[in-house]
Amino acid sequence: MTRHRSLDGLRAVALVLVVAYHLDLPGFGGGFVGVDVFFVLSGYLITSLLVDEQRRLGHVSLRAFWSRRVRRLWPLAWITFLGVAVAGVLGVWSPDQRATLAGQTAAAVAQVEN
Repeated sequence: MTRHRSLDGLRAVALVLVVAYHLDLPGFGGGFVGVDVFFVLSGYLITSLLVDEQRRLGHVSLRAFWSRRVRRLWPLAWITFLGVAVAGVLGVWSPDQRATLAGQTAAAVAQVEN
């Protein structure tokens, strides 16, 4: 598959919109739009990779696909979990948010909730 740098850039803009929304920055109340754009583009790019593999090899190895995904995403996910835990200890969120932090983190680690 040919790399589409413009799509990477658009995904980055979508991510910035989501982060700006969560930081409660003025003028970024529509951060959910960034989530939609990010996931639509990611789905397109992932599907393109799978179609390309099918064309090249005649089959798609889901084991290899998921292995690549885990190697690419899990290191950053663990850094994010650590950052959230440190922020929770430092009292970045309200008491109500801190009360649910452990359960939300466990659900995120188990990949049953985002």
